[in-house]
Amino acid sequence: MTDSTRLVAGDTAPLFMLTDQDGASVSLDDFAGRKVVVYFYPAAMTPGCTTEACDFRDNLASLASAGYQVLGISKDAPAKLKQFQERDGVNFPLLSDAALDVHRAYAAWGEKNLYGKVVTGVLRSTIVIDETGVVQLALYNVKATGHVASLRKKLGID
Repeated sequence: MTDSTRLVAGDTAPLFMLTDQDGASVSLDDFAGRKVVVYFYPAAMTPGCTTEACDFRDNLASLASAGYQVLGISKDAPAKLKQFQERDGVNFPLLSDAALDVHRAYAAWGEKNLYGKVVTGVLRSTIVIDETGVVQLALYNVKATGHVASLRKKLGID
């Protein structure tokens, strides 16, 4: 996947409907009129993904007070997402995209360098969507550690 396929500020966010950790359907439309942070992570309960999820968890109050809803998306099955939620106290929806359709629509699936080898997989990405469904910020290949602090700074959240 080339950079030209990535979302940029001003793009309309692709709509989606996925299943959450409880088996419920969650659609981007469910959050119409609200700001949404959609982040893509490679695998539940792995060290980096746990760090990132816990960072979002620990910063959820400040993000929510600034009007942002957080949604985490991975290719994991809902049952694994439920385990992840319960084990780490994740306090926002975790969505399953096993078919990778949403990953592809958001350019969060593609080639990456992993320990010196080029592989195809999940690109750790965060897309911020405004109240009208337009991309406000698109961040690709983010680091798990320190990402939420960096995101808060970019969004002007203290």
